[in-house]
Amino acid sequence: MHKLMLATAATLLTVSSAAFAQSTVIVTDPAPTASVVLPGQVRTYVMEQKTPSVVYDGEVVVGTTLPDTVEVHTVPDIDGYAYTVVNDRRVIVEPQTHRVIQVLE
Repeated sequence: MHKLMLATAATLLTVSSAAFAQSTVIVTDPAPTASVVLPGQVRTYVMEQKTPSVVYDGEVVVGTTLPDTVEVHTVPDIDGYAYTVVNDRRVIVEPQTHRVIQVLE
């Protein structure tokens, strides 16, 4: 009788942990559309620049990586931000990767 109770308890624990594992969700990568909060001086600086627009054949949205042929300009005195104007839209990009992190409206 004692062995039967132990076997039943072990079975219940196994089934319970399998059910628990099925309800666990692991997020490994943030959504590419997540919004970045820019320092105010970055937005002001970018909006004031007279940078010519370049033509890009593709959708310019957060997460897009622009080709190396698109010239980007760093924001003085603030690391981690660069910008360009693509299809008449000002975009903030990561300087090293050219990945769009925000489209300014």
